[in-house]
Amino acid sequence: MESKRQIKVARLMQKELSEIFQRDAKSMFTNNIISVTRTSVSPDLGLVKVWLSFLKTNDAHKSLEYIDSKKKEIRWMLGNRISKQMRRVPELAFFLDDGAEHAFKMDELLKNLNIPPEGPEEGDSVN
Repeated sequence: MESKRQIKVARLMQKELSEIFQRDAKSMFTNNIISVTRTSVSPDLGLVKVWLSFLKTNDAHKSLEYIDSKKKEIRWMLGNRISKQMRRVPELAFFLDDGAEHAFKMDELLKNLNIPPEGPEEGDSVN
C-alpha cells in the first residue's frame, strides 16, 4: 500500500515528466508522441518507475531504449522542475506500457470476427 506521500510524489512525477516529453525534450524525440501512463514511487522516494506509451512509432522497444540512454538528461530536466518541491531527484526506471497497443489489437480482432446473425433455434416454429 502506497503512502499519501508516495502517491503525491508519483502524481508530481507523472505531471512533470509528461511536460518534459511533450515540451522540453520534444527535440530529442522528434517524431514520437510519448505519454506517461503511470508512475510508481518507492517507499524511500529514491526510485520512480515510469510506464510510457508511444504513438507514431514503428518500434516502441527501440524508442524505449533510446529514452533509457537519455535518462541522465531527462533526470537533469526533472531536477530543474522539481527543485522547489523535493530535495533529492529520484532515479528513473522506464518501462513500456503496452496497454493501448493491446487494446488496439483486441479491437481489430473484434472487428474482424464473422458472427452470423442469430436465427431461429431448432424446434422453434416460425409462424
